[in-house]
Amino acid sequence: MMVKAVQQFMLGTVMNTEEQAADTMANMKAAGYDGIELCGFMLHPSSLMVRLMTKAAGMPVGRGGRLPWPRLVKDSGLKVVSLHCDLGSVEGSPAAVAGEALSFGTDKIVITGMYRFPYGEAEAVKELAARLNRAGAALKQEGVSLLYHNHNCEFLRLAPGTSGYDILLAETDPEYVNFEFDSYWCADAGAGPLGVMDALGSRMKLWHINDRGTRQSGPCMTPILKSDSMELGTGSMPLDALCEKARDAGVEAVILESHRNWIDKSPVKSFQLSAKYLNEKF
Repeated sequence: MMVKAVQQFMLGTVMNTEEQAADTMANMKAAGYDGIELCGFMLHPSSLMVRLMTKAAGMPVGRGGRLPWPRLVKDSGLKVVSLHCDLGSVEGSPAAVAGEALSFGTDKIVITGMYRFPYGEAEAVKELAARLNRAGAALKQEGVSLLYHNHNCEFLRLAPGTSGYDILLAETDPEYVNFEFDSYWCADAGAGPLGVMDALGSRMKLWHINDRGTRQSGPCMTPILKSDSMELGTGSMPLDALCEKARDAGVEAVILESHRNWIDKSPVKSFQLSAKYLNEKF
């Protein structure tokens, strides 16, 4: 049975205190979620600059970095499906990163993409693939597997019919590197998520799910609407077909993540509404 989870990054504004974090995770459990995906830099105190930058990007991390996350997660009864981390930390201290993941009961580390990285340059992406292979090999020695999570920049066209994501898929070794596929960002880039799922096959170990559309009431000021994240089943993503492919690929967990545009501006109400769709499908 596929685990249904929520990414911690979605919950920064509702996990600022122990009581608030416990209540949020209890609401997740009650809604039908089995797990949570942890975000490394939300488990530890973050600088004011990080908090300001993520807030400006519409993705506030909140002030939960000082909370006792091992106890909170254990008390919640939620399974930790993976731990998001940055590549530099894995390269610098693979044993420590693996140890933190294992302490939460997960054997998966997810690299969440690179900042200020030239994804539009093929040679740079090939070197990234090599780094991922080395990092994955180091983590495997510690009993942990490495996954790569995409955003939209990996789908930049580098040559006719070739994207950065194609290079990462071709040049990484399945023994050391596999994937957490984010279908929302793939669609946002104009790529076809169903086709990418076909290409990934069994290398797609985890799936980030989100819907895509527009909240609009009353007259439109222009003939162009801006797209944003939506609760599952309320947007335009081909979610039914994506769910079927994820099931066929043997994906271990489907993970909800959205950063904003929540119904009533509440991430809790948002994941509760999305749970209705997930509970019908899985």
